[in-house]
Amino acid sequence: MSASAFPTFTIEGYPRVGANRELKKALESFWAGRIDEETFTSSAHSIRVENYARLRDLGLDQDYAIPADVALYDQVLETAVTVGLVGGEAPEIDLTEYFALARGNAERSPLEMTKWFDTNYHYLVPEVSADTIITPRPQRILDIVNEAKAAGHVVRPFLVGPVTLLAKSKATEDAGEGFNPLSRLDDLTNAYQTILAELNDAGVEWIQLAEPALVADLTIASDEELATLAGEVYGRILGEENRPQVLITTPYGALRAGLDALVAAQPEALAVDLAPVTLGNEEGYVARVAEALAGTDITLAAGVIDGRNIWAADLRERLAVLEELKKGGVEKLAVTSSVSLQHVPHTVAVEKNLPVDVAGWLSFADEKIGEAQALAAALEGGSVAAADAFARSDRAVRTRRESARTHNQAVQDRVAALPDGQVAREPEFAGRVEAQKSLGLPQLPTTTIGSFPQTTEIRKARADHRSGALTDDQYTEALKDEVKSVIELQERLGIDVLVHGEPERNDMVQYFAELLDGFVTTEHGWVQSYGSRCTRPSIVVGDVSRPEAMTVEWAKYAQSLSEKHVKGMLTGPVTILAWSFTRDDVPKSVSADQIGVALADEVADLEAAGIDIIQIDEPALRELLPLREEDRPAYLDWAVRSFRLVSLDAQPTTQIHTHLCYSEFGQIIDAVAALDADVTSIEAARSRMELLADLDESFHSEIGPGIWDIHSPRVPDVAELTELIKAALVNVPTERLWVNPDCGLKTRGYAETEQSLRNMVLARDLVVESL
Repeated sequence: MSASAFPTFTIEGYPRVGANRELKKALESFWAGRIDEETFTSSAHSIRVENYARLRDLGLDQDYAIPADVALYDQVLETAVTVGLVGGEAPEIDLTEYFALARGNAERSPLEMTKWFDTNYHYLVPEVSADTIITPRPQRILDIVNEAKAAGHVVRPFLVGPVTLLAKSKATEDAGEGFNPLSRLDDLTNAYQTILAELNDAGVEWIQLAEPALVADLTIASDEELATLAGEVYGRILGEENRPQVLITTPYGALRAGLDALVAAQPEALAVDLAPVTLGNEEGYVARVAEALAGTDITLAAGVIDGRNIWAADLRERLAVLEELKKGGVEKLAVTSSVSLQHVPHTVAVEKNLPVDVAGWLSFADEKIGEAQALAAALEGGSVAAADAFARSDRAVRTRRESARTHNQAVQDRVAALPDGQVAREPEFAGRVEAQKSLGLPQLPTTTIGSFPQTTEIRKARADHRSGALTDDQYTEALKDEVKSVIELQERLGIDVLVHGEPERNDMVQYFAELLDGFVTTEHGWVQSYGSRCTRPSIVVGDVSRPEAMTVEWAKYAQSLSEKHVKGMLTGPVTILAWSFTRDDVPKSVSADQIGVALADEVADLEAAGIDIIQIDEPALRELLPLREEDRPAYLDWAVRSFRLVSLDAQPTTQIHTHLCYSEFGQIIDAVAALDADVTSIEAARSRMELLADLDESFHSEIGPGIWDIHSPRVPDVAELTELIKAALVNVPTERLWVNPDCGLKTRGYAETEQSLRNMVLARDLVVESL
């Protein structure tokens, strides 16, 4: 057994797409055929090595301080391929097969995609059965270690842990009723032992295994059951002599039963999430962690630096947590981030257009590494650099607390005047259905979710306008031309309810954040959402209000081009918050109410402009769902309330739509029903309508389960789409079913969009004819 000490400070993980989204650009160039496999592989290698060099320069210069949590598409897919949970008997998985699993191809659909715990990151869901052949592929992770070593870096390889990997998998369609993926844990543990033995033989002294399933209440098994399984698995893994030292990480929340189980297994190091929000949700967690580890030889990697938000840490308050752990008897203590820093942008340093005061309040990935280093130095007696960091922290905390930017009394007064408790639109749903017959919609009406492809021309026009090469009038005309083209295309295809395509929107949240008071936005604050998809989360810095109408002129223009209904398109309050970095000085519910009343003003203005179908998107409703069962009712109550505030005063004849993404629908079905939307669209293509089985009599809304998976480049044929519509009709009455894609079309090209929508309408027509 090797004996290299654990570093004094580290991080759980780091953004992997590159500071300028280099991986995104390489992926999309490879997929489009603009570069070959050799060029792509070389580019991906360079990005990884450059990240290691960046981390070393930031202070992670101890052996194994740098986590090698690398993946070409997704860390769960990367782990599943490495340990052999996917890919069958193949000794190696080439890029063609790897990306077929991720994105699908002409012959098959991709793996299902869903949200990673309560984050905005999407992972690919492994499919498992009793017959799944598990073939470990250690060379994949050895190559990662060796390329880093060749560049002069001693990195810490990373895998999602076996309990979490199976807990976040799903049964294959033919697995049989009641099959639980966790039943394959013994076999999978064998694969991990093989991987660890190969690493040890190669001289690797530390590996990181992530087990966030142990901080959540999951439907696949109880907290106690998962803890028992973890104890058994790690008893086996850690009982082997031929292995590296193991760091087990438990991000995203607090361990309960899992804490004693993992400590009993005696890993060399254990990382726990001690971010302020976690400690606020779990009273006494610091003391409980200290008691569990007191007197053991386990290094506690204390996740005191919040990896989920972007506010500068209060270093004095964070140091107090570390000192409490030491006083509680923790003998070996290191500093780390609460979760992987993949959830925040690279650095504040490149943001030149942020207000100066706000910039001083922020801490992105690189700055968080500096905070962790300062805390580690303070534990060892301090340094000049640490003293400077603590002074900056003091200034950030003080100036933010005292700033007028964070408080708007008029907004606070308006929200305070709202009714307490839940609010309800009148009349009830049945009365609105009757009123909305005036819309004259056909049987199984077709629509899309909102956005249409953002073409190269539109992106160039946006960039030219930003640089001053296009005047405001020229830019507006370019956007109007695109809206006109989108309306004409939908009419040619025979779609019933149209959208304007959203060419004016850089992002469905950022667009509104730039028009609402109380937000700031970044230029380079990119965060990976999935694969090559990156977003720039906006930042809620204070009380939120709407200075003027945001979408009305575009909706009016689009409606003037067609006799058909054109939907007004709004992003809902929960999604705006979920896809932004939120305040930590007030509860999210406060900001949600503020955004709700601001959007209610927009609904009123759209109605006055003649728009009678309005979509309030809430794709992230499931995303903010607390990981612990007892915290969920309070969240769902304020989330539903904020949505209802938006539509509260809408006319009965106005049809309110909403849309939800990858939402593990059954888990929140009561809350989705409580939104009281007139039409609810959900992503359902990859799950092949499985989630519709969760519908019951409480779900009164009309429903549009997506039949085209827009996250894959493949074009579904008419037969496939016809079968999906028929599958939906098994659980949804004809009069309540809509036909639409899974999500917006922003990331797709026009050729595949036109053909897929044509097939969608043809499939609808065939089904209607058969009714």
